[in-house]
Amino acid sequence: MTDSEVRDVVHSYYWIDDLNCATTTLKTLSKAFSIEISSQVIDAAVGMHGAGKYGAQCGLVEGTLLFIGIYGRFINLEDKETIEICYSFAEGFEKNFYSLLCSKIRPGGFNKNDPEHLCEDVTVRAIIWIINFIKNEMAK
Repeated sequence: MTDSEVRDVVHSYYWIDDLNCATTTLKTLSKAFSIEISSQVIDAAVGMHGAGKYGAQCGLVEGTLLFIGIYGRFINLEDKETIEICYSFAEGFEKNFYSLLCSKIRPGGFNKNDPEHLCEDVTVRAIIWIINFIKNEMAK
């Protein structure tokens, strides 16, 4: 998936489907790696955008951690290896985006009058980074 395709898919998921960042991440990674995500996983991600906008762990992180588990099983990784990749992902994400917390990653944190989908740009940048991370760490 090209950077331009990531931008277009994220924009569509945000503005047409009105999805949150965790669901957008899961669905975009699903497209990028041609893996179907079950509807129950998508349903479970409904509140995973900083714990329902509480500002906790970022949905970009949560969605990716879920995807790494799904993809790890798909490519027959041992659980221990998947866990190590999750650790490496969290470490790399924090280094590149300065936090794992939604309240720190979201531009300006949370304010009552924030526009919808304020995180679109950071979502695109993060998903491009995540796709490269997964290709490098999980290529089989």
